[in-house]
Amino acid sequence: MAPTTCDFLIIGGGIAGASAAYELSRHGTVIVLEREERPDYHSSGRSSASFVETYGDDVVRALNTDSLPFLDRPPEGFTDRPLLSDRGCLHVARRDQLPALDRLMATTGQLAGNLQLLKTDQILELVPILNPDVIVAAVHEPDCRDLDVNALHQGFLKGAGARGSKLHLRHEVRSLKKRNGAWHAETPGGSFSAPIVINAAGAWCDTVAELAGAQPLGLTPLRRTVFTFEPPAEFPCSTWPLVLDADENFYFKPSGGFLLVTPADETPSAPCDAQPEEIDVAVAVDRFEKSTCLNVGRIDYKWAGLRTFSPDKTPVNGMDSDVAGFYWLAGQGGYGFQTSSAMARIAAGILTGEGIPPDLETLGVNPDRLSPARFHP
Repeated sequence: MAPTTCDFLIIGGGIAGASAAYELSRHGTVIVLEREERPDYHSSGRSSASFVETYGDDVVRALNTDSLPFLDRPPEGFTDRPLLSDRGCLHVARRDQLPALDRLMATTGQLAGNLQLLKTDQILELVPILNPDVIVAAVHEPDCRDLDVNALHQGFLKGAGARGSKLHLRHEVRSLKKRNGAWHAETPGGSFSAPIVINAAGAWCDTVAELAGAQPLGLTPLRRTVFTFEPPAEFPCSTWPLVLDADENFYFKPSGGFLLVTPADETPSAPCDAQPEEIDVAVAVDRFEKSTCLNVGRIDYKWAGLRTFSPDKTPVNGMDSDVAGFYWLAGQGGYGFQTSSAMARIAAGILTGEGIPPDLETLGVNPDRLSPARFHP
C-alpha cells in the first residue's frame, strides 16, 4: 500500500509539534504522528502552567517576549477563553538566602523594572500561611501570569486542523528511513512519507534521531514531581501569587481551589511515562511545611513529568547539519508553552526559506544559538 504523503511530517503531538503544525499548515500539508492516545499525555499535559517573561537565558527570554502578544491576544477563534490571567510571583528567602534575593534584584530586576522588595507584613498580606520566623524577605514580581496550557495546546491543534493538518494518535514511529529524497515513516497505523520530518518528540527526540540516522544531541529528560492538596477553609488561596523559593528548591501556587506544590526536582530519567517517587513527594512536603504554618494533610493528586533540556539548556530549533530534511524542534525544557508561538514561527520561517521573523531578529534571536549544529561543530 502506498504511504500517505504530505509536505511536513511532524513526529510528536505535544506543544512543540502542535504549534509547529499550526504555523506550517499555512504553507503546506501537515501530518502529526503521536505515539500516545492523547497528544498531551506526557509533558504537555503535566505542566504547572505559568508564564514568567524573565524565565530562562537570554535566548529563552527573547522567545518569551516575542510569544507574549500571541498569548495575550490570540487570533480570533483560537480559543474561547483567555490564555493568560494575573497571578504574580513571590520570591521568598530565609535569612541565609538573602544574597540570592540580591542577585535576583540585580539580574531579573534589569529585565522587569517593577520588582518590589517586601517587608514581613506585606509578605503575609499576600500569602498569610508563610512562616515569618523562616521567611524573612521576599521580592514580588507582579507580571508573572497563569497560562491555560490546555486551551493553548488545543488552540494550536484546532487551528492546524482547520487548515487541513491531520493528527494521528497511537502512531508510534518505529522506522524512519530516507529513500529517493523522501522520508518514510512506519507506524502501527500505516506508512507516511514527506520530504521534511520535524522531530518534536519531546523526551524521545534523540531516539527519533537515531531512527533517522542522525546523531543524537545529548538531550536530558529531567523528572519533576508535583502534588496538590486542599488548604484549610480559613485560608482561601485563589488570589495568592506563585511562591518560589529564592534558590528554586520548591514552589507552590493556587490551582483550582487547591495548592500545587513541587520540590522543583530535576532528576535525570530515561524517556518514559514519568511517575512520582515517594521520596520526592516527601521532600516537597517537608520543604513546604518548613516554610509555612500548614501541615499537608491528605494529598489530593500527585504526578510527575519530564522536562527535556539540551546540553546548554537553550532550546533546539533548526535543520540537522548532516541529515538533510531532518529538522529538530527539541529541548524546550520548562519553557515549551511560553515560547511556543515564537518557536513555531522560527521553524516555519526556516523551513519555508523566509528565515527568522523580523520581530525575533529585532529581539536579538540568532538562529545559530538555536541550531543543532552547535552541539556537533
